[in-house]
Amino acid sequence: MKKTLLFLALIVILGSNFFGNSILNVMAEEASSQKLHPYYKSIKIEEGDTLWNIAQEYKEKSGMDTVQYVNELKNINSLKDDTIHAGHYLTVVYYSLDPVVND
Repeated sequence: MKKTLLFLALIVILGSNFFGNSILNVMAEEASSQKLHPYYKSIKIEEGDTLWNIAQEYKEKSGMDTVQYVNELKNINSLKDDTIHAGHYLTVVYYSLDPVVND
């Protein structure tokens, strides 16, 4: 009787480990197969803003470091250098898995 219970317990433990890992692997594959979508918006440049602090705020999930993101901002906005002015507008890009719904 003890051997049977021990054997069943062993099967349950091994089975749950196998199926648990399988489920986790499938979930991980789904998450990694989802694509990030770029979204663009215009922001008003405030006093004290720089391309560098704007990059810090918006680069999340972009896969870019700050230097790359600043270069992307310059490219999107046809800027030749890092100079921006309060009161002007700047187009920024951010990334999301889900479609963005505008209010």
